[in-house]
Amino acid sequence: MNPSEEYHKRLKVRAERVEHYKKLDHLIGNARLGVGLVFFAVVWATIGPGLISGWWVLMPIVAFVILVARHEHVRALGRRAKRSVLFYERGLARIEDRWIGTGDPGRAFFDETHLYAVDLDIFGKGSLFELLSAARTRSGEETLAGWLKAPASASEIEQRQRAIDELRQNIDLREDLAVLGEDVRAAIHPDWLRRWGTAPPVFTSTEARIIAPILSFLILASLVNYFGFDGNGWFVVAACSVGGAFGLHFRKRVREVTDAVADPAKDLQILSLLLERLEREQWQCERLRSLRAVFDTEGRSPSKEIRKLVVLIEWLNSRLNPLFAAIAPLLLWATQFAFAIEAWRLRCGPHVSAWLDAAGEFEAFCSIAAYAYEHPQDRFPEVIEDETVFDGEDLRHPLLPAAKCVPNSLTLTRDRQLLIISGSNMSGKSTLLRTVGVNIVLALAGAPVRAKHMRLSILALGATMRVQDSLQAGTSRFYAEIQRLRDIMELTKKRPVLFLLDEILHGTNSHDRAVGAEAVIRGLIARGAIGLVTTHDLALAVLADKLAPKAANFHFQDHLEDGRMVFDYRLRPGVVEKSNALALMRAIGLEV
Repeated sequence: MNPSEEYHKRLKVRAERVEHYKKLDHLIGNARLGVGLVFFAVVWATIGPGLISGWWVLMPIVAFVILVARHEHVRALGRRAKRSVLFYERGLARIEDRWIGTGDPGRAFFDETHLYAVDLDIFGKGSLFELLSAARTRSGEETLAGWLKAPASASEIEQRQRAIDELRQNIDLREDLAVLGEDVRAAIHPDWLRRWGTAPPVFTSTEARIIAPILSFLILASLVNYFGFDGNGWFVVAACSVGGAFGLHFRKRVREVTDAVADPAKDLQILSLLLERLEREQWQCERLRSLRAVFDTEGRSPSKEIRKLVVLIEWLNSRLNPLFAAIAPLLLWATQFAFAIEAWRLRCGPHVSAWLDAAGEFEAFCSIAAYAYEHPQDRFPEVIEDETVFDGEDLRHPLLPAAKCVPNSLTLTRDRQLLIISGSNMSGKSTLLRTVGVNIVLALAGAPVRAKHMRLSILALGATMRVQDSLQAGTSRFYAEIQRLRDIMELTKKRPVLFLLDEILHGTNSHDRAVGAEAVIRGLIARGAIGLVTTHDLALAVLADKLAPKAANFHFQDHLEDGRMVFDYRLRPGVVEKSNALALMRAIGLEV
């Protein structure tokens, strides 16, 4: 069964569950109403005519309590079923190329200074991150974003490919992770949680944690003795004074602890559920087994430990309840739970960073595994280390609808480092550069690529396709571009580079552009870089002849058909022989 059929099959089952729980919800709601009416009837029969004993009132009360608990359980199952429906609807949207705007665009990772992220639509609406990410935690999002922003080593890529291949068919795991908890995205920052877990101890006295509940008990006992048994008021005064002094002594440090955990309870709950689900899995490949081993920390389950922390935070926050707020200080409530939370932090805090990293990697793996499952035609690339090469057969752009993609093949090696791509406006030059770039990003993250076959070395990417001027920085588009070119040139000192230069230096005059572009390209070639350069300026195409056999010319064609421009988006060898600029201007009504 192909992915679309499998998703439709599962979606039908989940949709039927939603309808089942809707009916059950309605039925239990009516039953609660009926029990409520019975309660009032029993009360009337007891108080009015006295037909039955007052003990009969307990029966509808007990039945109502049971129905309330059952009702909430059914509603929770219904909400979970709805989230499952949404999970498969989003999966079908990705398969059917209707996914733009349905996922997380990853705007938090948008960086205008990155050497290719903006140019290749790695983040933002309709981006690669939006297509891939299914992470529920910030740690998972950060891990996936990091993989897309920097290449991994060859050995790391091989391990990721094996992990993704094993996870590819595990739809049940991905569904379970997607529906855990409510449909909210965790906002807790992993860096903050790591710092919190390893910060120096707030309380240095272990005796104080024992004294606090004793004082609380004495205060409570003195109050019960005074009001219930007409006891001595001085005992109340003494107990409250000692307890108050104890609380004031630790007040600043207690506030430091309670302020730190005021907000993240819901996020930690999601993390606990995610870890609990992952702890139940058994893996075959070494990488997934090593990640699973991180959760076996000194015989303690991370999910259970985090759940303990969540419970402590919830009990701590109960002091904010208006009905309990007056009593909480007498019980030294905040002080006692601050001690408990700090004890948890000292015991488990050093392990939090490893738990977060492992959970983040699992989520990143599951995100890419979902893409691999939903696009079975995509293949894992062959990654090599001993040469500089990019060889792609039938490359397509992963972010474009499959029906609209025209495949193209190209090869770059040490023997032919440069392709200069000429062609008319809208003929496909920039799309080709993005197709090459996005597939390289996928390949070096360990993901399958949209190609029949792809072979490449570990390459650093650099692109100048969406370089913009900056009003705030006072820089022109040309100045921003030459800064980017300098950064790409500097990158060649560290590792092999593949460059993608779109209409290089078109922000200056033709003479300076020709001289500058040739100097930049020669410099990149001399440093062993490989890449593509697009141009409308046929004078730049002459450079390929000068650099031959290190460089070659390729082009895209178009033709006028029934008054409109037609493109076939096929890459052909040689230099384009015509331009369509005037024809396009006439086609939209400009007199030229």
